[in-house]
Amino acid sequence: MENSKSHYLRRVRLERERIRSFNTYPFHLPSIKTLDELSLHPNVTYFVGENGMGKSTLLEAIAIAAGFNPEGGSFHFNFTTYDSHSSLEQYIKLVKGIQKPKDGFFLRAETFYNVATHIEELDREPAPGGRIIDSFGGVSLHEQSHGESFWATFMNRFRGNGIYLLDEPEAALSPIRQLSMLAHIHELVGQQSQFIIATHSPIIMAYPNSKIIEFTDEGAKETTLEETSHYHIMKQFFDDRNRILHHLFNE
Repeated sequence: MENSKSHYLRRVRLERERIRSFNTYPFHLPSIKTLDELSLHPNVTYFVGENGMGKSTLLEAIAIAAGFNPEGGSFHFNFTTYDSHSSLEQYIKLVKGIQKPKDGFFLRAETFYNVATHIEELDREPAPGGRIIDSFGGVSLHEQSHGESFWATFMNRFRGNGIYLLDEPEAALSPIRQLSMLAHIHELVGQQSQFIIATHSPIIMAYPNSKIIEFTDEGAKETTLEETSHYHIMKQFFDDRNRILHHLFNE
């Protein structure tokens, strides 16, 4: 059953009347060009699809519009390593729920190194409340592997009662860690949390009480795990990988 108390973000609406042209980036992307409004699940919403379809671009815009730093981090993070985000956040409207989240984090594999560096810079002169890294497990994120530091952030920094945006977390996680991620997502959903996740991983997109929105050349549409192209490809490969490899190597 949907938990309305954790429904911090209800819908994402594209203000189409304010866009001068749909022939320039990012508005020319099929998923953006055809976008009117997307309803979000109160627990977990997935953005899936091939590269270049706009799922991470839209997730980034949602994050910025919600108050996060484009490169990731919590609400109070304010730094810029390389300004490369699109202007899409200026043309979307977030329809929010009644309650406000007590916590939040934008976790993206692509710029996680920059977040880790920013934490170390802030901790050179610790605030009266203590070091920031203590809320990430206490060990420097740069002194761990990419996967371990990413996992430490997810396990320690996500406190519940929050809105959490994840951009392709599978890039840093092994399959067993992806399964463990599902278990922790379930714990956090039980603590009034809401997730929006852009992913290519059929494992990560398998959370049962969720919504999957697939981005294609025709636009964005709600679907099921078994109907996604990611699931089809992985299933075909493991069902008969020799035949698929034969065709790949001989074409």
